[in-house]
Amino acid sequence: MTATATQRDILIPIGDASLGASLVLPQTATGMVAFAHGSGSSRFSSRNRYVAGVLNEAGLATLLLDLLTADEAAIDEDTRALRFDIDLLSRRMTDSIDWLADQERLGALPLGLFGASTGAAAALNAAAQRPRRVAAVVSRGGRPDLAPAALPLVRCPVLLVVGGRDHSVLDLNRQAAARLTSPREVHVVAGATHLFEEPGTLEAAAGQARDWFLRFLRDHEEP
Repeated sequence: MTATATQRDILIPIGDASLGASLVLPQTATGMVAFAHGSGSSRFSSRNRYVAGVLNEAGLATLLLDLLTADEAAIDEDTRALRFDIDLLSRRMTDSIDWLADQERLGALPLGLFGASTGAAAALNAAAQRPRRVAAVVSRGGRPDLAPAALPLVRCPVLLVVGGRDHSVLDLNRQAAARLTSPREVHVVAGATHLFEEPGTLEAAAGQARDWFLRFLRDHEEP
């Protein structure tokens, strides 16, 4: 986080639920990136917080969002069911986009979405639901194949970052990319497995995300 950025933990009211989130807002932010976590992860994910830090250093605000409430997360820890409830995660992501739009300063910033694992499907579904609002999507080790109906409806540029050694997910991402009609790219990080734990691989993925968002958020204007 830059020295001129403010950071706070907030609760976002979504229907009858309240979602925990961590907001970092650089003083001269040029865009906002909302993170959709998946597969049992949360806003405390060390990997996504690292990526968010790289984006903050580049002047982008970030919202790391829990798509499950605390009670739901506890249930999911035992059952592992809600992490694959793509409809629920997608609705929460879309509602969060609407919440951001209503915030005085945040709503004026061009918006990108970053999704990891099943969160990538939620991000793509939300982008399809809010094509005028979402300017770019980045998926890291994501499952875009879990949002099949949304893929041809997404209008913004999409970057799919996948580890070169994450063979099954790489195949799924390439198949999903073929169904996208918007500008898209599959970027393969050599030597990386699904969690990007190998030295230098997470840094490479974060750099690709930063460059993609800077490229497509900078000049975005809602139609």
